[in-house]
Amino acid sequence: MANPASMRGEAEAVAIGALGFIASDPELLGRFLAITGIEAASVRQAAAEPGFLAGVLQFILAHEPTLMRFSQETGTPPEAVGKALRALPHGNDNHERST
Repeated sequence: MANPASMRGEAEAVAIGALGFIASDPELLGRFLAITGIEAASVRQAAAEPGFLAGVLQFILAHEPTLMRFSQETGTPPEAVGKALRALPHGNDNHERST
């Protein structure tokens, strides 16, 4: 069984990958910024806040086509995204799904 610090490190790596995925797509980035209320210039500052990385994963999980594209493009199994979310501060399965 992996130790909590190792699990959290892996979860953070998945979330950072997800943030890069979002940032590389102008349409996704725009939607992420609109939903979170974060201004583009403030993303780095917001990233230091507890719960930010969990929010990134919640964003990915809330839209199945986005989750599947992220999974395909990064080789991250969809279930690993949910597992990573639960390992992060403020991470839980209480995210709203969008279509």
